[in-house]
Amino acid sequence: MGRRDLSLLWFALRHPNRPVWLLPVALLLAFYALEPLNLAMPLLGAIDDFVLLPLVLRLVVAMLPAEIHAGFLLKSSAR
Repeated sequence: MGRRDLSLLWFALRHPNRPVWLLPVALLLAFYALEPLNLAMPLLGAIDDFVLLPLVLRLVVAMLPAEIHAGFLLKSSAR
């Protein structure tokens, strides 16, 4: 599920009708995934990486417009 969500997010970031909020949210999500706190506190970093980040990613993907979801499905079914 995470790989598909990341693919959809990448597709949405390149879509011409992407929501205005998507780029800042994606940048914040990427920064949060790579933050130095993960190195300072490995247990908390593991919890973030395996629980919190996938949940937030799923929420962001769920908030994308139906047009982007449909375009992604068409693109992925054409392969």
